[in-house]
Amino acid sequence: MLDWLRDFLVRYPEFTVFLAIGVGYWIGSINLGGFRFGPVTGSLFAGIAIGQVAHVPVSGTTKSFLFLLFLFGIGYSVGPQFMQALRRGGWRPIVLAVTVCVTGLLTAFLVAQLLGLDAGFAAGLVSGALTESPAMGTATEAINALPLPEEERARLIAHIAVADAVCYLFGAIGVIWFLSSAAPRLLGVDLKTEALRLEADLGIARSRPGIASAWRPFELRAYRLGDDAPVVGLTLREAAEHARDHRMFVLRVRRGEELIEPDHSLRLQSGDVVAVAGRREVLVGIVGASAQEVEDRALLDLPVAACEVLLTNSDLAGRRLEEAASLDWARGIFLRSVRRGDQDLPIAPGTILQRGDLLRIVGPEQAVEQAAGRIGPVVRPTEATDFVVLGLAIFLGGVAGVAVQVPIGDMHIALSTSVGTLLAGLLVGHLRTRLPLFGRIPDGAVSLMTSLGLAAFVAMTGLHAGPIFFGALAEAGVGLFVGGMAVTLVPQIVGLFVGRYLLRMNPILLLGGLAGAQTFTPGMAAVQAKSGSPVAVLGYTPAVPIGHILLTTWGTIIVGLVAG
Repeated sequence: MLDWLRDFLVRYPEFTVFLAIGVGYWIGSINLGGFRFGPVTGSLFAGIAIGQVAHVPVSGTTKSFLFLLFLFGIGYSVGPQFMQALRRGGWRPIVLAVTVCVTGLLTAFLVAQLLGLDAGFAAGLVSGALTESPAMGTATEAINALPLPEEERARLIAHIAVADAVCYLFGAIGVIWFLSSAAPRLLGVDLKTEALRLEADLGIARSRPGIASAWRPFELRAYRLGDDAPVVGLTLREAAEHARDHRMFVLRVRRGEELIEPDHSLRLQSGDVVAVAGRREVLVGIVGASAQEVEDRALLDLPVAACEVLLTNSDLAGRRLEEAASLDWARGIFLRSVRRGDQDLPIAPGTILQRGDLLRIVGPEQAVEQAAGRIGPVVRPTEATDFVVLGLAIFLGGVAGVAVQVPIGDMHIALSTSVGTLLAGLLVGHLRTRLPLFGRIPDGAVSLMTSLGLAAFVAMTGLHAGPIFFGALAEAGVGLFVGGMAVTLVPQIVGLFVGRYLLRMNPILLLGGLAGAQTFTPGMAAVQAKSGSPVAVLGYTPAVPIGHILLTTWGTIIVGLVAG
């Protein structure tokens, strides 16, 4: 039976890759005391395990194809954040990210020199200890470009997977432990207290412990105004200002038999029946304790719309939510969510909007359409992928990667096709915030490119490394694991003190930025869980695109430094 299985795996490597991916996702989902390896590392382990059973041939072309799809998808996803972060007030997390990434590279190079690691082990040290699996791909390309015999290049590429598997375990657990436990102790702060202070600064009010809330979902009710109603005698504009803190608006008025559409100058009278949008529990308190809620179908028969809008208006970018909410065209509009990249931001008066944010708004159809015209284009679901832009962008990115060379000391290291493709995705992702119909790729397609592309690439790398894994592990020794611990922790410690005492960052935003610099979402989640607040994401989002670009590039750089 084992011989038949081995023969099948070798004869049909394409099915073996799917087996590695399936088993890898299962391994990655196993909960080990609150820690999960994740699908990418799980696929690496699965590939290595299968490689112990059979020497599965791996197609270099297929590996490169999948990895380029992944890189373009990552660039496409973070493009709007990356360009925006470089321009506006998120400079502190950006400086923090650069500090962490550069420190990580220097530490890895020093460890590699101290331990006498070859280029493959050094590259795996970077990808595993800094939890950036894409660096395996750029390092693989760099090794393939070395003037070495094919067998030697294959050996070095296998060493990447070995070192990544050895170093990733502490790389992941170490970041979670440092950000949630060690860093707060080093700073002498209590995360829950700091989170409450930051929430107060941003204007977030908690409805119950650990839950942040701000403006409430859209609701519509009809009330008859009594003589004692506070809004009687006020114009609609004055009434809206009176209820500003509660985001309550009068959307239509019945006066006798007449239905009156909203006008800023309309003055409310006793006996009017008003259609009011706002949070139900505050409506009676604002309209008046004696207000009578009535069922008036004709009055309440307002078309309501909800849509997602891509923020492209430069006049709105950089404003706080409370400023945007006070604009005339925002009257009657409620904000359900703000999404930046793949992260939801807390909705609070102090949250700053950025170009490329995806806003979900709800309200009367006419008001929503007017607001969307001021914010940016409505993002409607699409199943069509712009393969013209996708194909040409990856091709041109690869050409640029070969043509552009970066001088490092006496060496000139090519940018590489991998980094060129990543930058091409970055550019297309940025351009779609200015030209929303340009290069459209559905979210599901981008998710498939990034998730399956990287998992399959890493699984094939594991299959390639499996037959020599234990021999290479014995060659590297325990020093590789200890060196990986240093590469994980030194950048975090340096970043912590630079961020706190030089950049003067808020502790919560600092810890979120440290997680973003290492592109490690579970690290941010650990800070959120420990602080009982989601606000760490505000430090994470400006740092993570910088981390993705630099750490992925380090795969090329470390090979050049060690092999040179």
